[in-house]
Amino acid sequence: MARCWVCGKEGIMGRAVSHSKRHTPHRNLPNVHKRNLVINGEKTSLYACTRCVRTQYKQEKVSTKA
Repeated sequence: MARCWVCGKEGIMGRAVSHSKRHTPHRNLPNVHKRNLVINGEKTSLYACTRCVRTQYKQEKVSTKA
């Protein structure tokens, strides 16, 4: 589920390096939430990262002012 359906952002792998130089694998996952968004005039329920939700919200505010 850790994938944004709007921009395609997904987790990345990394290694935590301690003071003793031990490498421990870990993943950084995007902040994904289930939202109801209007895309191309259709209301759809999908998983979107918070950056895409913010952008969608800003586009709605701009389109209502014009």
